[in-house]
Amino acid sequence: MTPVKAALTKKLRHLNRRYFPGYMVTPPQWLVLGVNNLCNLHCKMCDVGTENNETIFATNLIGSTPKHMPLALFEKIVLQTASYFPDAKLGYAFTEPLIYKHLEESLALTCKHKLYTCITTNALNLEKKADAISENRVAELFISLDGPREIHNQIRGHSQAFEKAMAGLEKLFSFHTRPKVSVYCVISRWNIGRLTALAEFFRHYPISHLGFMHTNFTPKSVAFEHNLEYGPRYFASHSNIELTEIEAMDLDLLWQELKQLKSRQYPFNVSVSPELENEAALTRFYRAPHEFIGRQCKDVFSNIMIKSDGNAIPAHGRCFNLTLGNLYQDNLKNLWNSAAYARLRRDLRRAGGLFPACARCCSGFAE
Repeated sequence: MTPVKAALTKKLRHLNRRYFPGYMVTPPQWLVLGVNNLCNLHCKMCDVGTENNETIFATNLIGSTPKHMPLALFEKIVLQTASYFPDAKLGYAFTEPLIYKHLEESLALTCKHKLYTCITTNALNLEKKADAISENRVAELFISLDGPREIHNQIRGHSQAFEKAMAGLEKLFSFHTRPKVSVYCVISRWNIGRLTALAEFFRHYPISHLGFMHTNFTPKSVAFEHNLEYGPRYFASHSNIELTEIEAMDLDLLWQELKQLKSRQYPFNVSVSPELENEAALTRFYRAPHEFIGRQCKDVFSNIMIKSDGNAIPAHGRCFNLTLGNLYQDNLKNLWNSAAYARLRRDLRRAGGLFPACARCCSGFAE
């Protein structure tokens, strides 16, 4: 997409979202793919890693059958994307794409049809899959790392997770043709005080972006409040609170470290999401999770996720487990403007842009 077309589409999407949310005339920006329902790590801040399978987040990531998206279904997604939404980005996102058993064949399809393709991964298998990623011209790679070696390995429950990720990155960086690489770190009670060490570690690596993400979480009290009004249609559960112990986070130390990160110059872009203006706002984020930080969710107007069984849900894995339709019975164009999706978009607008359970979702921080 040319810069001019991208700017016009962005403006049109804004007007569409504001004045006529029930029908999107603009195409999706992202098709988020749940290519498998397996993970090879045990992250302490994740419902899948802690085997807290009763949550909506875990259900979205590992609740569908088959465990691996069939290649025929993946091909259908590729062909329909190329036909209906050629400028949309395909995002291999859940649950761990680099152990998807059809990875190489599926990447060959995205490359053949010239679709902009990205992969989000813990990079444990990156060294084995680097050749396929390079050969099939994956555009962007988003790597999840939670701190320097000892911290990352502790959080991920694997004694060699960091070393294996770096071996894969070293191999990828040796290729002339390679994707743009970004590293993302979820802030937690385990890595506060070690965030700047992670940034310094990557100072001499050719990454494009280092992003620090405040923990996404939904306490039981927030889910309860949400369900009193919206539960019958958009049921919410607690999420990512099994081991995180939000109240144990050293927010004073975290604020000092975030200021330190902002004061330093790096050869790559450094971001924090959401960007909190002062220590009081940081405290509010973690200690008052029922209060909104942003004003609206934009992702339901720009994303759609397809699970391994062909079911489509809104936005991505952190959204409600609301079935919009199934790709075996319908097509992407119709799913994008399905009756269920239209109703959700209208209901969100009527609610002011966010539901109570959206307060600490990564999509809930937009102004």
